[in-house]
Amino acid sequence: MEEIAYAKINLALHVRAREPDGYHRLETLFAFAQDGDRLRVGTGEGLTLRIEGPFAADLDAGSDNLVLRAAEALRAQFPTGKGAALTLDKRLPIASGIGGGSADAAAALRLLARWWGLAADDSLHEIAARLGADVPACLLSRTMRGEGRGDRLDAADVDLPGTPLLLVNPRVPVSTAAVFKGWDGVDRGPLGDDWLAGRNDLEAPALALVPAIGDVLELLSRQPGLRLVRMSGSGATCFGLFESIAARDAADRAIGALQPGWWRLASRLR
Repeated sequence: MEEIAYAKINLALHVRAREPDGYHRLETLFAFAQDGDRLRVGTGEGLTLRIEGPFAADLDAGSDNLVLRAAEALRAQFPTGKGAALTLDKRLPIASGIGGGSADAAAALRLLARWWGLAADDSLHEIAARLGADVPACLLSRTMRGEGRGDRLDAADVDLPGTPLLLVNPRVPVSTAAVFKGWDGVDRGPLGDDWLAGRNDLEAPALALVPAIGDVLELLSRQPGLRLVRMSGSGATCFGLFESIAARDAADRAIGALQPGWWRLASRLR
């Protein structure tokens, strides 16, 4: 069996307040690409994880890996004698603002629920919430509005499936904690219904840490047929939504020719 860990993007991300516990109160619009990491499972003794793929060297397959943490949490709640040999094909860059670890954990929950034959829908969401703020949204992997830490989810009246999408990352990892720490504490207002008029309040602190993000945004913004360009999450990945597949593919080629060392993913929204 196989499951896709769909790449997450934040179409908008408004930081409203820094809470006393150190977390931040957010308003965001999640969306997901049709592509991402891939997680496979086969017969095995106990729970094991092997990592392969372009970014395998950047990730530890030990017990702290979110895939194994998700698997252990699910097995603890639904004891089973059946093991699982997991293989993660790591195609998304690490610490890149597109939900890599959270998406992988969510994929593990979906995949193992099928592998072990569990009717565990409500429990999957409870486990996801314990694993991380973005994991519940990644579990659903559809366009949703998130509030609180991003884990209070509501349906979003946004019709975007099939929208051509280009993800671009300068291959510089970004610490989420450092970006949030750099937020200036100014509440710039709520996320309204017009998400195109929204913003990403983490862009400024991320740019201060990784100026190359500005180069990515500038190059994306020059591409014909662009509907929207923004940074996703805490960076450094930025995305462009395009009017057509042809415009997206032309942008992909143009950026690849100018910056062959950058990571790119041409996809569509789910």
